[in-house]
Amino acid sequence: MEASTIEIIGYFASVMVAISLMMKDIIWLRCLNFAGCSLFVVYGIYISAWPVAGMNAFVACINIYHLIKIYRAKSQQLATA
Repeated sequence: MEASTIEIIGYFASVMVAISLMMKDIIWLRCLNFAGCSLFVVYGIYISAWPVAGMNAFVACINIYHLIKIYRAKSQQLATA
């Protein structure tokens, strides 16, 4: 039994999301979760699983929003220091 490329993407996405949930550092959590969600979007689109693609696209956007918020707060702290 040979796994297709899309199955490998799906498995890798699952692993990325699972690993992200073990992170203590919120930036690493968000980055890894974003990567996993992005792979799930590709996977969902390829297999025409629109709820999978849509929900993961939404979560990926939430991760980006929070990462931008974190980096803006850090740059403001550096500017005022």
